[in-house]
Amino acid sequence: MKRVRGNAGFTKLELLVVISVMGITAGLATPGFSNWLHSYRLKGAVRDLYSNLQLAKSWAIRARGECAVKFNASGNSYQVVSGGPDRVYSTADDNVVLKTVILPDYGSGLSFGPGSATRKVGQNEPVADSVSFPGDRVVFNSIGMTTGTLGGYAYITNNRNACYAVGTWSSGIVVLRKWNGSAWE
Repeated sequence: MKRVRGNAGFTKLELLVVISVMGITAGLATPGFSNWLHSYRLKGAVRDLYSNLQLAKSWAIRARGECAVKFNASGNSYQVVSGGPDRVYSTADDNVVLKTVILPDYGSGLSFGPGSATRKVGQNEPVADSVSFPGDRVVFNSIGMTTGTLGGYAYITNNRNACYAVGTWSSGIVVLRKWNGSAWE
């Protein structure tokens, strides 16, 4: 007696149902992924700025000189700059650029600005500047403290108006704050 073998595989109807379910799932997941991606890019840029401030501080200590982070708020970029051969940071051309960062390269409309933040970190006055460091720069000296300033912040936002503030205190401590919609965390 011969055995009758069944056809192995899926029917067209089964494939259509699976593809439909996958399409609906992808459609539901896309908005959540999009929100996550914008937040992820903003957090990445903020962590990089935090790390680059730490880099400038450690470079100044190691080189026994000065190192600065220069902000170009209108160009949405910043540079980490060492003091050059004389180890003293100045506005002259003898400084050495260690790193250049351009915020729009991260995507998601990143730029310097307050976003939805309504007041400066630690104060009740409104955020007027995207970068509150005097001269749009922070300079670290050979012992890791900032020179010529009591500190300041750079505010970074994305196209969803989320905002973070990264800054320094005069003691050289680098701080990071997040705007939660009503206060800084």
